[in-house]
Amino acid sequence: MTDSAPAEVRHRYVIVGAGPAGLQLSYYLQQAGADYLTLERAPEPAEFFRHFPRHRKLISLNKVHSVSTDPEIRLRWDWNSLLQDPAELPFADYSREYFPHADDMVRYLGDFGRHHKLNVRYDTDVRRVDQAGDGFAVHTADGVVHADCLVVATGWGRPNIPDVKGIEHAVGYEAMSTDPADYADQRVLILGKGNSAFETASALLGHAAMIHLASPRPLRLAWNTKHPGDVRGHHGAVLDSYQFKTLHSVLDCVIDEIRPVGDRFEVSLTYTHADGETAVMEYESVLRCTGFAMDTSLFGDGCRPRMTPNGRMPATRPDWQSLDVDGLYFAGTLAQDRDFKKASSAFIDGFRYNLRTLTQLLRERYEQVPLPYDEVDADAGSLTAAVLDRVNWSSALWTQFEFLTDALVVDEASGRVRHYHDLPEDYAVARFGDQPHLYTFGLRWGRDEYADVFAIERHPQPDRAAESAFIHPVVRRYRHGELVQELHLLEDLLAEWRREDRHVRPLHEFFAQDLAGSAVDEHLR
Repeated sequence: MTDSAPAEVRHRYVIVGAGPAGLQLSYYLQQAGADYLTLERAPEPAEFFRHFPRHRKLISLNKVHSVSTDPEIRLRWDWNSLLQDPAELPFADYSREYFPHADDMVRYLGDFGRHHKLNVRYDTDVRRVDQAGDGFAVHTADGVVHADCLVVATGWGRPNIPDVKGIEHAVGYEAMSTDPADYADQRVLILGKGNSAFETASALLGHAAMIHLASPRPLRLAWNTKHPGDVRGHHGAVLDSYQFKTLHSVLDCVIDEIRPVGDRFEVSLTYTHADGETAVMEYESVLRCTGFAMDTSLFGDGCRPRMTPNGRMPATRPDWQSLDVDGLYFAGTLAQDRDFKKASSAFIDGFRYNLRTLTQLLRERYEQVPLPYDEVDADAGSLTAAVLDRVNWSSALWTQFEFLTDALVVDEASGRVRHYHDLPEDYAVARFGDQPHLYTFGLRWGRDEYADVFAIERHPQPDRAAESAFIHPVVRRYRHGELVQELHLLEDLLAEWRREDRHVRPLHEFFAQDLAGSAVDEHLR
């Protein structure tokens, strides 16, 4: 850890931000012996978790007790630990609570940085970033740090404030009182219907006279969407209160205007699903719980990254690089563009795997270290074993379902297959798009619309595996970048895909037929 710095230095990699993403990437670069420096404006890591969530309970699971003793499999239900080998600092040593306290995360991340002696310079505010030649000039109060590669891991930097007339009268999530007594007997309007809104409503439920949660779009429940960032089941008491006619309500509406009138607010709104019906409601408090966005003010005009259409995060390529600024990468919650509202790239349990892969991609580009792979024989038995071993064991494929996959590149001349681990599927298809014989495999959910996700009709026949609603393995076959075939394997209650009739035989037959067909095609050519 560096306390002071010369006026001007250069490093191959510079990371901005020492939250969990910055620390995880620092760890991987340090393990690889890379030349890196991490800059953090706060005196300690985990500045975000010192303030958020406001009511201090995390929504990341901490499932301490498991039927497996395998550390890799246990990571599937440990959503808080950073990756390290050996696993010397498991988060379970800091909390045994299923939903841990945010202060435990602060302690954990501080110990992680100290334990691994990561090269983090604290109390260093990055004031501006400019492009400089083939790299970047990072301006701080202590001087300029030059970087060949810049990775921004700052997390959310500012509140996301909707364009509503009178929004300045709403108190932001970042500034509101968290003492429920301050809302006793009040009518409270909460703008937003995400987890911060429901966290706030849950805290006020026994104190406020009336709570309305409002946004234009319908509520997204995590048990329907399979996305951990959508509203979680432990906030169900708020929904119960809505259905039990307590005057607490969840409204789909557009807020047209917020007007102060004496000691209360008049709020004009238009309902989304009511033939244009409008209303004027009265509240004593209006709270803004509409999430966060990236702060782009540190970027100079020449390297300000393009943002996604919602303006909240940077638009990225499949390798987590800025869409339009070469050499600028993003890590952590900022790097969720590719799987937004799908996998877990917004959370520690997802981006810790992304960053392991990102490290390999950076080292390949800047240090000419080839992307690692295993080799497998190009026969049905070997490929079947490789796929089933990985899907039954990997925590990366489990957590980053429908995003990270393994890639199998068949070299029919040598009879060997290159097996790459944990690549974003769009990256794998783009990188190996010139290959005539590429497989990707990972885990996916059923994405049909179910009237009731707790009463799904199941069809446990191997030839109907594509109708599986629970998480299950999927193998895809690409030819020159075109998807030409897909195999689903049946779901399993315990996520053990080893049954001869349901998993082994269908997968073996798939590979045998495809490899034979490919050989015939090659012969005809």
